[in-house]
Amino acid sequence: MHSLLDNAPPQQSLALKILSINWGLLLLLSCIAGIGLALLYSAANGHWQPWASKQAIRFVVSVVIMIAVALVDLRFWMRSAYAIYAGALLLLIAVEIRGAIGMGAQRWIDLGVIQLQPSEVMKIAVVLVLARYFSSITQEEIGRPTRLIVPLILVFFPAALVLKQPDLGTAMMLVLGAGAMFFIAGVRWWKFAIVLAGAGGIVPVAWRFLRDYQKNRIYTFLNPENDPLGAGYHSLQSKIAIGSGGLFGKGFMMGSQAHLSFLPEKQTDFVFTMLAEEFGLMGGLALLGLYLLVFIYGFAIAFRSRSHFGRLLALGITVTVFLYVFINTAMVMGLIPVVGVPLPLISYGGSAMLMVMFGFGLLMSVYVHRDMRLGRGGEE
Repeated sequence: MHSLLDNAPPQQSLALKILSINWGLLLLLSCIAGIGLALLYSAANGHWQPWASKQAIRFVVSVVIMIAVALVDLRFWMRSAYAIYAGALLLLIAVEIRGAIGMGAQRWIDLGVIQLQPSEVMKIAVVLVLARYFSSITQEEIGRPTRLIVPLILVFFPAALVLKQPDLGTAMMLVLGAGAMFFIAGVRWWKFAIVLAGAGGIVPVAWRFLRDYQKNRIYTFLNPENDPLGAGYHSLQSKIAIGSGGLFGKGFMMGSQAHLSFLPEKQTDFVFTMLAEEFGLMGGLALLGLYLLVFIYGFAIAFRSRSHFGRLLALGITVTVFLYVFINTAMVMGLIPVVGVPLPLISYGGSAMLMVMFGFGLLMSVYVHRDMRLGRGGEE
């Protein structure tokens, strides 16, 4: 079955694609980004510099990129999945050779205009390549353990590179996101049980390879009061700030923990804490409600797609964004150890925003081309 986009002349087809973009989702993303800009403005004590102004420019550029990605034929993304993954993998390897060091970790490549974090690129690349792989084989083939060797390598090799940087949070996101893709594709429960049992068996070995600060984060998670001025400082100050916000918060730019510099990394990983302090429980729930609407959009787009690749890609992107939100908010509330995962469209940072919006561009592409049926090789 062919859609109207296939039969229309090129210029008319482009116009129809633009009209087909899910503008409601874009408006929702803009609202979330607007909250992020307000928080960064507050973090700088009522100044656009140094964070809010740059973040605003990045968001505008990211929206343009998102729309451009959405207009590209879904068949192109399917056919280019392995090439995009290979490019992301080369960037990860390049980090090991010539990566820029910041905050004790070697995670960035300095491109002049922006410091690119290849691990953020890999989060989207893994979703794209797994959607391509699982859409190219039958359900019967997915049931064969030997057909899972290749996708497991595609996941664990970059995860090992990311863990070496070291970046435990991103490595965890890669593995969890990939696990969700395996489940969505139809991998049986007992195979997950075998992998989990194997992972549990190598925990003592993996513990020996963790850096001292990573071990301290786990110790601190179990007992944050053990070192309140050292390893437990971030977690304790975050809980104090969230608790002091109460139901409705202290008011915009009135958070004492953030503005008296008790709260570290208030513009990046702990920005949700500042939101909870200034706008309280209701403000935090309002932001989480906006994210929930984004997830609903993502699942609706996935179930509307007629192509298996489109469904897998849309669900994978949605799950990835969910992991961003869940891990960040759980971290600042002390439910999991502190890891370096930003809050999408809220935390200050270029690589994360760029790749999250690129992911949403792929989601939009699935929506624009939702009536397209794709074969295993990307042909219609």
